[in-house]
Amino acid sequence: MDNPLVTPELGLIVWTTIVFCILFFLLAKFAWKPILKAVKEREVSIEDALASAEKATRKMEELQANNEVLLNEARVERDAMLKEAREVKDKIIAEAKVTANAEGDKIIAAAKETINHEKLAAITELKNQVATLSIEIAEKILKDELSSADKQKAMIDNVVKDINLN
Repeated sequence: MDNPLVTPELGLIVWTTIVFCILFFLLAKFAWKPILKAVKEREVSIEDALASAEKATRKMEELQANNEVLLNEARVERDAMLKEAREVKDKIIAEAKVTANAEGDKIIAAAKETINHEKLAAITELKNQVATLSIEIAEKILKDELSSADKQKAMIDNVVKDINLN
């Protein structure tokens, strides 16, 4: 037992090597292929995920570009609609001004006509009142003047002289 070549450390090394070889053989036979297969599947799934992510990124860029185009079109359409609305507003305002001016002119003309009619009616009424007052005054004066027979005879003579002269 005292063999210098056989030491407990050497036995441990040998047994460790044997166990390692058996373990390596068992792993190579049963576990290595499934592990490599799982790693390969994982690698493929990662590559697919990266490809999908890249595809999604490209699609997002396309969508963003399309959104920009749609936004620009919407802005142009909005600007056109606003311009058209302004034009319609200006047209309506102009038409309203023309209509208001025409209505105002009609109202002014009607008011002037009414004023003229009222003025003529007032003048006619005033003339009638002046005529009535004149007749009343003349009547009172004539009553006073013609109250005596001498005054009546003198007046008749004056009227006859005026008629003969004319």
